[in-house]
Amino acid sequence: MESELEQWLSQAQQATDAAGLSQAVAALVAVLMRSQKLGRPPQDEPDNAVYQELRDRLQDQVRLAVQAAMGRYQRDRDGLAEWRAAVLTEADRHALTDDQLKQLALEAQRQPARSPQRQQALTQLVEAIRRSGRLAHPHRGKFSPPFYDLLYEEALNQTLIYVCRKIDTYDPERGTAQKFMNWVNFRLDRQIIECRRDFNEQDAQELPSLNDLEAIAAPPPAPPSLADEVQAHIAADPEGVFQAAHIRGRPDASFQAIALARFAQQSWDDIATDFGIKIPTLSSFFQRCCDKFAPHFQRWR
Repeated sequence: MESELEQWLSQAQQATDAAGLSQAVAALVAVLMRSQKLGRPPQDEPDNAVYQELRDRLQDQVRLAVQAAMGRYQRDRDGLAEWRAAVLTEADRHALTDDQLKQLALEAQRQPARSPQRQQALTQLVEAIRRSGRLAHPHRGKFSPPFYDLLYEEALNQTLIYVCRKIDTYDPERGTAQKFMNWVNFRLDRQIIECRRDFNEQDAQELPSLNDLEAIAAPPPAPPSLADEVQAHIAADPEGVFQAAHIRGRPDASFQAIALARFAQQSWDDIATDFGIKIPTLSSFFQRCCDKFAPHFQRWR
């Protein structure tokens, strides 16, 4: 894809007539839309109007974003991946209106519960919500930035789970101006408050640390060798549970791998760079696993 983008972007910048420019822009849009999952209808409904409208809007906005950004790209100065990401982000911001999100929500309601068609609609809806740029950031100023990022990521995940489970309770005729994202953001606001209650004052001061692993094995005071014993047990993983627990879609980002990296004194910044995953996602997953495996460690000890 990168080589195709580079080729057509160069042709668009060097075009000397309208026909050549139009051809290059159309090719750029086609390449960018090739990996676009939003708006793809299920196989049994290839003519689904909701998905088709969404895809048409995305394609139109990608074209406008390409036309606006292609003149600013300089091969020796700018990264092509960054240029591509900026174009798609701009297109998403304009294409994913509240009305489009509402239509996806109503499409999910239309499908039978637990059916593949509903799962398809919910998957598209969650992806569209994340990419729309319409998510609020309530209570941001009340917490330190690192803690807020951790809190927000967890609250957002819980909010999106709520949206999927409770989509049938969404009423487009209720709420302020009947906007779909008002319903989502209201839940997100409440979820941040609820997630905050799950953290104690110590959690609010720092990200999960090696102490979390020691604490789940036994109450203080812990023997001096406990950390070594916990580390050895996680590395051995006789039941395979620590490697099996991983971030969704990333088997390499397992609890075992993250825990052993922390035991090796790697910082969260270094671990995030190694895995290419944001710190809030890593640390939130790590904390949940600590809680999940608490009974396991107690039995093992």
